[in-house]
Amino acid sequence: MPASVIDRRDGRPDGENWTENFEELPGGAGISIILESTSEAGAGPRLHRHPYAETFVIRRGSAVFTIGADEVAARAGQVLVVPAGTTHKFTTRPGGYEAVHIHAAPRFVTEWLE
Repeated sequence: MPASVIDRRDGRPDGENWTENFEELPGGAGISIILESTSEAGAGPRLHRHPYAETFVIRRGSAVFTIGADEVAARAGQVLVVPAGTTHKFTTRPGGYEAVHIHAAPRFVTEWLE
């Protein structure tokens, strides 16, 4: 089976300012991903959890994550793994944020708590 290539839905030929969600990736990947890119401070989702692990690959900038009862200041060049069932949210810091959020399931399953 050949590799699958997924292009930006907006047709741009680069990776800058690319925010998009992908579910049921081809080729049996078994994951779903969120591409997150913002130059805005104070952005981020409200408190939630998933029945699977979520991995954050932070490529640019930083954010403060609330994971359970802990706060983690995460920055570019780090990978953060939130275990299944753990409440979490994040807020971007000045300078922006760009990351790939990898959900360990083919479709998003999110319980919003706020």
